[in-house]
Amino acid sequence: MLTIGTRGSSLALAQAEWVERTILARFPGTQITVKTIKTSADRDTKTSIRSGSSTGVFVKEIEDALLAGKIDLAVHSMKDLPTRIPEGLEIAAIPGREDARDALIAARAIRSLGSLPAGTVVGTGSVRRQAQLLALRPDLVTLDIRGNVGTRLKKLESGSYGAIILACAGLNRLGLQDRIGVALDFAQMLPAPGQGALALETRRGDKQAATVVEPLNDPATAAAVLAERAFLRHMGGGCNSPIAVHARSIDGETKIDGLVATPDGVRVVRDSVRCPTEAAAEAAESLAERILSNGGAEILRSLP
Repeated sequence: MLTIGTRGSSLALAQAEWVERTILARFPGTQITVKTIKTSADRDTKTSIRSGSSTGVFVKEIEDALLAGKIDLAVHSMKDLPTRIPEGLEIAAIPGREDARDALIAARAIRSLGSLPAGTVVGTGSVRRQAQLLALRPDLVTLDIRGNVGTRLKKLESGSYGAIILACAGLNRLGLQDRIGVALDFAQMLPAPGQGALALETRRGDKQAATVVEPLNDPATAAAVLAERAFLRHMGGGCNSPIAVHARSIDGETKIDGLVATPDGVRVVRDSVRCPTEAAAEAAESLAERILSNGGAEILRSLP
């Protein structure tokens, strides 16, 4: 018996159902129930997720249910999981990563970010995306947006925005890859730490859950994501900070790109490092320290 806890959005359910199918393929006799749990973000659809007080709003109630024994496994989008998780819980597995890039979706067909008309209103709930977008195109206008993937696409179609930015991973998992107008490359826009990856969280010491979950772990993805989380933790920022990082394997090594920017995109401090994969977490912390020393700390201090 295994009870999986997840949010009730279409994307969250698609992710949980993928985990369910994958476990059943390996352990056919497992009896699995998927339980939806409303989080703070689901109950409060008004408050901007950019606010500092919104840290953990996508996961807290699910983690509470896990600690209380109401569920055995929590399935999260890794980018929603704070870098410090509650005592008694652990990330038991990080499956293979989906496309970590951000997607630009415009009301009219476009071939590149540069082809968006000046003054286009672009919807994003992420200050990280806003900062990098404005650094590239200061002639655009950004506007906050809330809601799940379907809701945001409907707001675009209604004319409330000229374009929106979503994660390629979510669109792919929902079978909406044809909606991607332009997949922004990492030179243009670095993703949030853990973007495109899932976090499978269990109670520490729950051997039964660990037995069925651990085989889903992808070592390469786990190494990259843990390095990204180490970078974010060392930067001292949270999920809502204008901090971006991406780690990936290149020629047997790990390359890590990181940045911090002012929300208006006027100042961007970006750097990168290559290192042996086994030293990725330590290299990510060193990269964070270098960025902080080169102006990143000043940017973070200036944030409201």
